[in-house]
Amino acid sequence: MALRGLCPRCGARTLFAGLLQIAPRCRACGLDFAVFNVGDGPAALLILALGGLVTGLALWLELAVSPPFWVHLILWPPFTLFGVVASLRITKALLFALEYRHEAHEGQLSDGKR
Repeated sequence: MALRGLCPRCGARTLFAGLLQIAPRCRACGLDFAVFNVGDGPAALLILALGGLVTGLALWLELAVSPPFWVHLILWPPFTLFGVVASLRITKALLFALEYRHEAHEGQLSDGKR
């Protein structure tokens, strides 16, 4: 479900309005997506995780092959950008589906009280 951006209620492919923007509501079943708050948590987590991965790979490449500096400039920024954008869509959809499944809403406990 998270890989394809499906609505958690009806399964239609309507979760995203753009590349990374969640739509205001499902065009098929009318589920209001605005009551769920995905926030910036997935972005912060992915930037830190991919930053560590890219740093490790860049160090490995430097120690193993010792390429010219321009190779690093050409290789790592596009790899990082693609990795963050591709995985951000998946993690936003996954967090959204988990919020829907557990009926989590902003500012509410699980029993519906504030």
